[in-house]
Amino acid sequence: MVIIFCLLPVILSCAENKKINKVKKDERPNIILIMADDLGYSDIGCFGGEITTPNIDYLADNGLRFRQFYNTSRCCPTRASLLTGLYNHQAGIGEMTTDRNGPGYRGFISQNAITLAEVLKEAGYHTGMVGKWHVSNTIEQKDKEAQMRWLNHKEEHPLFSPLNQYPTSRGFEKYYGNIWGVVDFFDPFSLVNGTTPVANVPSNYYHTDAISDTAVSYIHEFSKEDKPFFIYVAETAPHWPLHALPEDIKKYENTYKVGWDAIRENRYKKMVSIGLIDSSKAPLSARWQNDLKWENNADKEWDARAMAVHAAMIDRMDQGIGRIIKALNEAGKLENTLIFFLSDNGASPEVAAQYGPGFDRPNETRNGQKISYPVKKDVLPGDETSFASIGPRWANVSNTPYQFAKAESYEGGIRTPLVAFWPEGITAKKGSFSNRIGHVMDFMATIVELSKAKYPSTYKGNAIKPLQGKSFAPAFVSKNTEGHEAIFNEHFGAKYVRHEGWKLVAHPREPWHLYKIDDDETELNDLSKQHPDIVQMLDEMWQEWAKQNNVLPKPS
Repeated sequence: MVIIFCLLPVILSCAENKKINKVKKDERPNIILIMADDLGYSDIGCFGGEITTPNIDYLADNGLRFRQFYNTSRCCPTRASLLTGLYNHQAGIGEMTTDRNGPGYRGFISQNAITLAEVLKEAGYHTGMVGKWHVSNTIEQKDKEAQMRWLNHKEEHPLFSPLNQYPTSRGFEKYYGNIWGVVDFFDPFSLVNGTTPVANVPSNYYHTDAISDTAVSYIHEFSKEDKPFFIYVAETAPHWPLHALPEDIKKYENTYKVGWDAIRENRYKKMVSIGLIDSSKAPLSARWQNDLKWENNADKEWDARAMAVHAAMIDRMDQGIGRIIKALNEAGKLENTLIFFLSDNGASPEVAAQYGPGFDRPNETRNGQKISYPVKKDVLPGDETSFASIGPRWANVSNTPYQFAKAESYEGGIRTPLVAFWPEGITAKKGSFSNRIGHVMDFMATIVELSKAKYPSTYKGNAIKPLQGKSFAPAFVSKNTEGHEAIFNEHFGAKYVRHEGWKLVAHPREPWHLYKIDDDETELNDLSKQHPDIVQMLDEMWQEWAKQNNVLPKPS
């Protein structure tokens, strides 16, 4: 009896310890948010492309694809909206990263906005980021010559942006990547580890691989603790300059020699066949600048090579995503990790060669080789000595079947492929599609809900603006879920409002056009003259939104 009495507290103690350990186990999902840069809607395989993306396709085949998800048409505004759960002007970045001294145009994430990393860190998550930041003011040197020496790695300076605007000042425990936007993929400018500039990179450096490998290292490190983690993987691919590894370019050296029309038509057929689009509601729009036939194109060799490099950059990004998936699997974390993949805007129509060197574009490599900006297409793209882009015709192909491209509010500029993967949390049919209308500002609401975090009204003594996004987590379990009743955009005068099946949209300094977007997804039939009352109603909605969200008045 005495023995039993003595053992009883031990038995109870063990039982209590087991109970405590069970309570302590954190079942919340890990979250990895991967965003490509200037990727077109149809570039990846699971959204119709011919580019080899088996790892993103794996996520789609075992997860969920969103047909109607929207970004803000440009890199830094999208990043600001995604990180804060606000429209980008509310977050402080209505245009680019120059401070224009208006509340919606500060060029950095406002102290009255809170980031995903800050929210999740407060909720007990590890937080890490790799890649492109591009949501802070840029520090420039005193004159063009000094700026160029800095860009060319001939002199060093400690800060690329104010330190209080760095990722590690906005909730990320760890950060490796480029603070500015444009990078030489073989020797990036504005590269930092934490807050320390990375003065030199290895001779075999390639930025996309470094982003992937650093993300893998974060997974290994964070997985050592029973604590969920959030990793933001902000890719720089496939943004210009067209820089890729020779072995990746070789895979596509003949792919694009058939020309714009053939690739675009093949993509469209695949998109229809896999059920991504309905051909009756989204007929293939006319090819952009279709006055030039491929067979009459004097620059066929250069143009085919340019798109091959673009494809190679996406291929290499996908390879890195494969290593991220493998690392999660090895750590036993894959089943309870929510992985998102999307793009920050439509493919870019820019002719980057016309920009020439300056601001964020060097004129020679670190070892003194001259960099060509091949306006005449006389230097093939691919290696470090060329700064070029795919241009408007290939961008139109990348955005199949939609019109226009990056920076515009037409579907080609704002509609993003979105893949969500989470084996333990997504019960919708594997490989299925969601028609829910979503926006990048919805990530905050979604992640707050799933992480059991709290979106605060104040943070570090600052009043935080109310959350504007709407959780799309219900789409993970149900096919029919309601998205936004209305969504809006404005960027350098390009603008739209989408409401109750209608879309009112305009190019900068041009009149509104009206589309029945639910039935005319490729925006072919302008109904503005037939429905002036709807134009007026939607215009008034847009004007009210613009006033409430610091879009208007614009800084002079």
